[in-house]
Amino acid sequence: MAKLQYYDILLKPLMTEKSMKFMEHGLEDDQQKRLDANKDPGTDKGTQPAYSFYVHPEATKTQVKDAVEKLFEGTKVDKVNTMSCHPKKRQRRGYSPGATVRRKKAIVTLKPGSKEIEIFQGI
Repeated sequence: MAKLQYYDILLKPLMTEKSMKFMEHGLEDDQQKRLDANKDPGTDKGTQPAYSFYVHPEATKTQVKDAVEKLFEGTKVDKVNTMSCHPKKRQRRGYSPGATVRRKKAIVTLKPGSKEIEIFQGI
């Protein structure tokens, strides 16, 4: 396969209720926040926004980080979580076997003081 360029890595943004919650509250779950109630909220890493994207199935975490920082000026990536969605076998009206598309998702968390990603503004 040809070498992936940074503009080939990010395929499209992932817009679900869960990803919208990550943009507002970060990746930290509610139960952990309740346990850390005595902690200073300014030092909590979970308060940083996290954005979700569909990425190229062969992209690595470092490639996703570089692509986000190059495509969206002023953004600084703190960490990247990736997950592969493997194809599932499907029967097409009883005639021929098929499979769903192989996908990969990435959740990108930005550093404090980083500029927000514009395509998610106003949603």
